[in-house]
Amino acid sequence: MKNYSAKDVDTYIASADAEARSLLEELRQIIKSTIPQVQEKISWGIPFYWYYGALAGFSVFKKHVGFGFAFQLQHTDRDILEKEWYMTGEKTIQIKFDQKIPVREIQQILKAQAKINEAKKMMK
Repeated sequence: MKNYSAKDVDTYIASADAEARSLLEELRQIIKSTIPQVQEKISWGIPFYWYYGALAGFSVFKKHVGFGFAFQLQHTDRDILEKEWYMTGEKTIQIKFDQKIPVREIQQILKAQAKINEAKKMMK
């Protein structure tokens, strides 16, 4: 679901199907608690988070939530997630409505990218 009419993340989540809302809220809290200074807004029609540059976002599909990063996932991270039965792409993780969110893995990936974004900003 791309809700291009959503003006903010609360509206986006509220307009999602009921079975997806708890996953979306949990992902939102994971991002905000992992990177407290993160900026939240709607970009490209979905909730997206910025910290010294693009970081990550999420969107709703018919049977899953897509969690996307603004950078390519490391092969080791993808291997770990796939062993836990998550579908991955170069920059994405699919979380089915009946799956638990891989909290620890997402937190580690976000923290690593936040450090990279900080370093890039400091070099400018």
